[in-house]
Amino acid sequence: MTQPQANADLFGDPNQPKIVRVWDCETTGFADDPKCETIELGRYDVDLDTLEVCNPWRGFILPSGPIPPEVMAVHHITRAEIEAEGPAERPWGQLFEGCGPNDILAAHNASFEQAIHSGNGRPWICTYKGAMAVWPDAPGHSNQVLRYWMGIDELAYFDSKAAMPPHRALPDAYVTAHILAKLLEHKSAQELIEITKNPVLLTTLTFGKHKGQRYDAVPTDYLTWIRDKSDLNEDTKYSANYWLDQRVGEDWR
Repeated sequence: MTQPQANADLFGDPNQPKIVRVWDCETTGFADDPKCETIELGRYDVDLDTLEVCNPWRGFILPSGPIPPEVMAVHHITRAEIEAEGPAERPWGQLFEGCGPNDILAAHNASFEQAIHSGNGRPWICTYKGAMAVWPDAPGHSNQVLRYWMGIDELAYFDSKAAMPPHRALPDAYVTAHILAKLLEHKSAQELIEITKNPVLLTTLTFGKHKGQRYDAVPTDYLTWIRDKSDLNEDTKYSANYWLDQRVGEDWR
């Protein structure tokens, strides 16, 4: 069985992108930690003409500092494994090798990867934001939840072994690449780029005393608190403001 065909809206022009390079990284901590170091990179390409997932590569980077045990407990990468496998000679060069200046980069929760490497001016697709826009009622929007909710493992061209173990750069990039291929059946690459540039519009609260309620049913004073006084993330504040704007002229107490 062959993979599905893309909407051919980007072709015929040599300056248009040919691939989306989907990549993932594992680190010694969080991207906003100045001491955080990247220790593993993994990538796949999604061919924009055929939606084929291809061209895998993985590389290790030996950190200058320690890998904290609480981080190793997530991805299970040890310094001994990196030394045994051998660090990549040109990790960033190899990550972007064959990716043209007009091609597109993608990641799940792409803000993390963008904080690690800007991508040298290439446009980005965040598959998390894309999934939130295309499948807002999915039970969750992590790449693993989407993988099973969409039945990606049941596709004839999906190699379940290549998707294991989770929380490693190459398997996670493989799953994310297939999520992207599914997104491209619904939205063009340019539409997904535009979605990525903006906050996500949320429909249901996932925290607090109104957890599980739709934003359009949450009391105005609570949405106002989220928008004006909370330290919640950009998507949550944006969504509170959006749903408050929908109430202008309505009788809300």
